[in-house]
Amino acid sequence: MFTATEHGQDMHAKVKDFIATKIEPIEDEFWQECHKMNPDGNWKNWQWPAAYDDLRKQAREAGLWNLFLPDDELGAGLSVTDYAPIAELTGRSLLAPHVFNCNAPDSGNMELLWRYGSTDQQDKWLNPLLEGKTRSVFCMTEPDVASSDATNMEATAVVDGDEIVINGSKWWSSGLGDPAVDLLIVMAYTPDENKDRHQQHSMVLVPVDTKGVNIKRMLKVFGDYDAPHGHGEISFDNVRVPVANFIGGPGMGFEIAQGRLGPGRIHHCMRCIGAAEKSLELAIHRGMSRVGFGKPILQLGGNLERVAEARIKIDQARLLTLYAAQKMDSQGTKAALTEISAIKVVAPTVLQEVADMAIQIYGGMGVCQDTMLPGFYAQGRVLRLADGPDEVHKTMIAKLELKRQGFRRPAKSSK
Repeated sequence: MFTATEHGQDMHAKVKDFIATKIEPIEDEFWQECHKMNPDGNWKNWQWPAAYDDLRKQAREAGLWNLFLPDDELGAGLSVTDYAPIAELTGRSLLAPHVFNCNAPDSGNMELLWRYGSTDQQDKWLNPLLEGKTRSVFCMTEPDVASSDATNMEATAVVDGDEIVINGSKWWSSGLGDPAVDLLIVMAYTPDENKDRHQQHSMVLVPVDTKGVNIKRMLKVFGDYDAPHGHGEISFDNVRVPVANFIGGPGMGFEIAQGRLGPGRIHHCMRCIGAAEKSLELAIHRGMSRVGFGKPILQLGGNLERVAEARIKIDQARLLTLYAAQKMDSQGTKAALTEISAIKVVAPTVLQEVADMAIQIYGGMGVCQDTMLPGFYAQGRVLRLADGPDEVHKTMIAKLELKRQGFRRPAKSSK
């Protein structure tokens, strides 16, 4: 039912071989070097190890580049269903998405510009991103409001003559520490009393070196700066850019966001599944190689049952995500809203649970930098908040289900 095309299968095989031969043998050493090179929160000095650019060059020369983009010339020409299993492969590694130029938030930003950007915007901003010459950031979440309701945002993007004036604060702006970043996509409030609440927000292209843009700090995730990618807090003080820097036009922010987040959630979820598979694999090898009380520790207590539960949960999550991908390909994003929200709840939770189980099997080693498990656990936990928290997606699923069964709104009281 979810068989990839011949082209998709061929790309999958090439990516699998590249990860196995080029990335996995050096990944542990790569991240150890990365931590040594970037020991603190001084992001102005952050750098990638030399192997980073070399691996990206090899991937591009092998044609394993921009695999997420369904464009035959600019990307790999893969459908969402074709790309989903490839995203799972890259999810087994914390480095692989970067190597193939398929990492968030750049992949979502590139797809956004590809779908909604003007020709000038694509020439100036999209092409350098596709070529891997630069990096980008998506600025949406704010520190002073409940960002689970995106209409709460207080940052403003107001038209003043032929310019847009941006004021406000954002945080958890992922990728802000990368030394190659030069573009921010900022979502902000553009007041218009003639439009409804979902047509008063805009996306604006802001060069990171624009006057008034102030990177305040990098935020730690579970005590780690995630350098040199980073997650930053940033303020905008009367930042001025041309009106031509609106993406799509003022008030189109929410419409564009849905187009950006639909495929992106498939990518995130399949990467979660890949990370969960890797976590289960690590748990089994560790549990069968360590002996306690006269037995491999995997055969103690309820550990075998936990392995079985992990296998079931991972396969369920994969099938649901592939179903969502196929529905997007065949019927469009709107038709797959329930499935997209469902996988956004399920996949990160499965990753968090399986990584936690693997950490328990590993013991003390499971919570230190000697394995990828802390990174996988953090990934799952953070994604239960990013791109909409679980509660928002569950509410969406419930509303769509009520509508499907003929209940468009709660019944009014008979009093």
